[in-house]
Amino acid sequence: MTRTLGTTATGAPRARRLRPSAGRQHHAGPLTYVLLGLAALVSLFPLYWNLVAASHTGERVVKAPAPLLPGPRLFDNLSFAWNQVDMGEALVNTTIVAGLVALSTVLFSTLAGFAFAKLAFRGKGALLAIVVATMTIPPQLSVIPLYQIITDLGWVDQLQSVVLPSLVAAFGVFFMRQYLIEALPVELVEAARMDGAHSLRIIWHVVFPVARPAMAVLGMLVFVQAWNDFFWPFIALTPDGNPTLQVALAGLGAGNHTVDQAVVLTGALISTLPLLLVFAVLGKHIVGGITAGAVKN
Repeated sequence: MTRTLGTTATGAPRARRLRPSAGRQHHAGPLTYVLLGLAALVSLFPLYWNLVAASHTGERVVKAPAPLLPGPRLFDNLSFAWNQVDMGEALVNTTIVAGLVALSTVLFSTLAGFAFAKLAFRGKGALLAIVVATMTIPPQLSVIPLYQIITDLGWVDQLQSVVLPSLVAAFGVFFMRQYLIEALPVELVEAARMDGAHSLRIIWHVVFPVARPAMAVLGMLVFVQAWNDFFWPFIALTPDGNPTLQVALAGLGAGNHTVDQAVVLTGALISTLPLLLVFAVLGKHIVGGITAGAVKN
């Protein structure tokens, strides 16, 4: 059927022709594919050049013009960077820190986001305003008291000094609240309560399944942020103790008069590969989670 009923100025129904393109699947043209290909090349070029730089000597990397093709020293630089600062231990430490921070942030942010989105309690608006306001405070302001606390506890150069201050984030709470406001109908929560479900059962069987796409996106964002975090781990940890990858990279070339940039870039390449692997495995679910909210009415 190509016509449907509308309303005239007198209130009588009238026929209205649907647009010919309604319901038709649109296909991208050649120009779109060309632009997307160029964007992909521009995005991948820094990673490619990092690989090229890691395969040359330090003198060749800093010499103009910069090399654009791979050289013969990739495995030598990988072996040197891996052994100089114990990159294996740094990889394990970073995986532990980023994994624990991502899991705790997703869990606590989902619980707090559900409370702010669907529960009624006194002072909810003021508490939410305080949570949002904490996002405007620079992390540098809390360094001195935080360092004093971990010194008193004897946690300097211990992984818990990096994990515990990052168990929950204000951004995560606000992100999950905004998602659950639209995605979780309050009638669903009330129906679960009428069936006799207590709060923990509602969270496990109702809130978590509905919030799963946003939890996946938040988990990936927090994991990447914790993986690349340098400022606080560099203060709380040392390259000779329990370093994360970013702290270990800072120790590459330390003690020499000139830093071998090829070795440093090789370390950066090693620290990037696990993130690319995680995104390659979970990329479909992450993109699905991001677009899930975009198609809701």
